[in-house]
Amino acid sequence: MATAESSRADSGRPRTRLFSQPSGLLDRLSVAAVVLDTDGRIVFWSPQAEELFGYTPQEALGEFAGQLLVHEQDLELVIQLFAEVMESGQSWAGAFPIRHKDGSTRLVEFRNMRLLNDVGDVYALGIAADHSTLESVERDLALSERLVAASQRAVAVVDSDLHYVLVNRAMERLDGLPAADHPGRHIRETLPFDKIEAVEAALRQAWETELPQSDQQVTGRPPADPDVDHTWSVSFNRLEHVGGRIIGVAFSVLDITEQHRATTEAARARRRLGLIAEASACVGTTLDVDRTARELAEIAVPELADVVSVDVLDSVLAFQRSAALATGPEVFRALALVSAYPTEAARAADPLGELASYGPDRVVTQCVRSGRPVLIPHVDHQDLQRIARDADAAALLAQAGVHSYMSVPLVARGEVLGAVGFQRARNPQPFDEDDATLAGELAARAAVCIDNARWFQSMRNTAVTLQRSLLPQHPSRHVGLDVASRYEPAHAYSEVGGDWFDVIPLNGDKTALVVGDVMGSGIDAAAAMGRLRTATSAFADLDLTPDAVLQHLDKITRGLEHYIATCLYAVYDPHRAECHLANAGHLPPVLVHADGPPELLDLPTGAPLGVGGVSFECTTLHLGAGDRLVLYTDGLVETRDDPIDERLNTLLQLLDGPRRPLEETADLLLQELCDPEIHDDVALLIAQVDGCT
Repeated sequence: MATAESSRADSGRPRTRLFSQPSGLLDRLSVAAVVLDTDGRIVFWSPQAEELFGYTPQEALGEFAGQLLVHEQDLELVIQLFAEVMESGQSWAGAFPIRHKDGSTRLVEFRNMRLLNDVGDVYALGIAADHSTLESVERDLALSERLVAASQRAVAVVDSDLHYVLVNRAMERLDGLPAADHPGRHIRETLPFDKIEAVEAALRQAWETELPQSDQQVTGRPPADPDVDHTWSVSFNRLEHVGGRIIGVAFSVLDITEQHRATTEAARARRRLGLIAEASACVGTTLDVDRTARELAEIAVPELADVVSVDVLDSVLAFQRSAALATGPEVFRALALVSAYPTEAARAADPLGELASYGPDRVVTQCVRSGRPVLIPHVDHQDLQRIARDADAAALLAQAGVHSYMSVPLVARGEVLGAVGFQRARNPQPFDEDDATLAGELAARAAVCIDNARWFQSMRNTAVTLQRSLLPQHPSRHVGLDVASRYEPAHAYSEVGGDWFDVIPLNGDKTALVVGDVMGSGIDAAAAMGRLRTATSAFADLDLTPDAVLQHLDKITRGLEHYIATCLYAVYDPHRAECHLANAGHLPPVLVHADGPPELLDLPTGAPLGVGGVSFECTTLHLGAGDRLVLYTDGLVETRDDPIDERLNTLLQLLDGPRRPLEETADLLLQELCDPEIHDDVALLIAQVDGCT
């Protein structure tokens, strides 16, 4: 009796298995064993023989095998074959029809051979299996072998130690090692995967669980193509025999490099289209140059670059750009800098808002002068010197690990405004032409927005300058009055220009207080306001009553095409302690009593100036020492979301608080009532009776 089995693997490594577990293949075949003596009687009958032929040992032992199992027409042939085996000692194999106990005929595969025991007795051993079962197994094996051998997938079977047991020819093309040299080797010795640990973990998991794993993607460079990154799809399946014993783990590898590249490019294209769409929605949300530049940088980080800077030519911001070809340095103003993470590269950039000069040899200068992107996929030391403003900045870029760079011009309406710098450090991929195209698309969209913003800013500055130049530069002290005033222009250019106030000294120590609002915007509205202010001063010098002044202003306004205006005109007489007021469609003033709560004055509103055909009424009220009169335009109290009554109540509450000096009161009202994003001009005039006359 054998107690140990010694075998040698194809690799030459010896192995010894003690009491090895049975093969599941024999269980599936259910191989029967029958032993006959020289007379052809059955002397041994295995349990599988009972399953195959239908007879129990009691029914079979001692019987003539031919008479029990063979049809009469085949008996002579069987006796002849039996005699040949017994006489010659040669084995016989083949398929033969036998008679089952139930009377049916079954084709059985036989292997017959002569046996000799230790005393010289001769026996015949017959090993038999159902022919159809055997054919099924053979077909399965042949199909499996054919599929594995012809597969474009590299296929291998490994044992529990992850040593190869079997590989197909495709594995040779993957790792460059002949198939015959694989068995016994560890997968680490052959597979060209970058992260072999992940594959090992998957194989061990497959060994421990019966769940298959498919399409685990790995990368690497095969020996046959060492300069190109490849991508493979790896699948894992545990192999078991019919009894459930694990006999190995099979894994298959398919090169999907082209498919992966196409999928990656498609995903990259989708991301870029999404980035362009996002830029269309998120860049240029305001007419502010600095904010627009930052929006551009934020869109590009981190999807396109790790660090993005936006620099605009200072001459462009000053509207002094010359069409002549420059030969000296270019002066830039840094508008935005965004990084995906804290980095030394941010310290290398120019401080925001400050000017920096770059010589003609610098990348950014070449970019704006050529009007074309400058792409440096792989940055070296010399490149850093041309990118940075000085040697220290170049050292910071090197310390940050910047390895790829591109500078893209900001071009709008045929004019180069500046450049956008893109840097990669943690992102390992170098910039390519596709990146430059995407960056150019983003820069082009942002450039138009920046150009619009700079023109808007210029027009707004012009309107504000005109507006301020037309407002009075009066002393705050008048006879019997202390005066504080404020003017805040709207943030939007389209809403600048219509509000004004004036303080006009008159004969007899009287003072005229005027607040008005031209219903329009921009430079034209500011000009119209200037004409009305000039006319108001002229009519005030005629010592006309407030209602008469408004009547004359109404006639003048009707001559201003497309414009109407509101106006509140008041004249204070310190000797009579009286104030005469007339209103042309303006918001009511607030009277703040020295010893009582503030109140909105209920004046006849009147029609706005320019309507025509309407008379105005004059109201007289007494002002005591310390009383205050607050005149304002609608920009102080009107918002787009709140009812006007609520806002007027808020104004009264602020004026009802602890009494402050006039200047502090004016600042308080602007601080508490004005929207941070002011959508309208604000004119404010506060006059206090000093009681010294």
